[in-house]
Amino acid sequence: MWGLLGAGAWVAVVGFLDDHGHIPARWRLLAHFIGAVWALAWMGGLPSVVIFGCDLALGWLGYVLAAFYLVWLLNLYNFMDGIDGIASVEAISVCLGGALLYVLLGESTAVVAPLLLAVAVAGFLFWNFPPARIFMGDAGSGFLGITLGVLSLQASWVAPQLLWSWLILLGVFIVDATWTLFRRVLRGDKVYEAHRSHAYQHASRQFGQHLPVTLGVAALNLLWLLPIAVWVGVGEGDGAVGMLLAYVPLIGLAIKYRAGSLSTP
Repeated sequence: MWGLLGAGAWVAVVGFLDDHGHIPARWRLLAHFIGAVWALAWMGGLPSVVIFGCDLALGWLGYVLAAFYLVWLLNLYNFMDGIDGIASVEAISVCLGGALLYVLLGESTAVVAPLLLAVAVAGFLFWNFPPARIFMGDAGSGFLGITLGVLSLQASWVAPQLLWSWLILLGVFIVDATWTLFRRVLRGDKVYEAHRSHAYQHASRQFGQHLPVTLGVAALNLLWLLPIAVWVGVGEGDGAVGMLLAYVPLIGLAIKYRAGSLSTP
């Protein structure tokens, strides 16, 4: 609780200040790592990771990897909050999927946190659904990013395979943002500068509106990613295999909609 609330509040305040002024990128990044370290200190870091049936205890390396994971998820959520409703729909989908996994595993007490977040975001989505009347800004997107990251790590403490399930549920945002960043780094762009080259942004321009893309993300989460996440979460499938299976079509969509490209599809 303290890790979640402390990191979330800290990141939200930093985002609010950046929304209403300007905080240089290096200081924002430092603040993000402070929030990640705070959360990890209360959570006990990253538990052992199961890869292809092998149980790996990462020790101090787990703390480092988990810190970078939280900071990346926080920032990619900010990057992906670029059209009406998409960040809200993603958060609701992921939280409901995570809650379902807890129910299936009989972990009823762990259901509370993701369900509370899903309900809160649903209230926001009422006003944020395309065409949106309000927007969350960095304060909201940063808070959601680090909160979902902390919840995913907490899930791995409940059952190791659930970390893979949460990574699968977050696949649309992770793949689009990571593929776009990769392309921009190769091109020599300044990655901290604002841009409109994500796959979902190209898609929204191609469709001429935000709604089809936001609904498409919801459909991908429900019809594709959730079944694979459940398959892994209940112990029927290997986590790394499930994540690969889930991500390959998403990479195909990122390529189709020219994620990271300056040109329109």
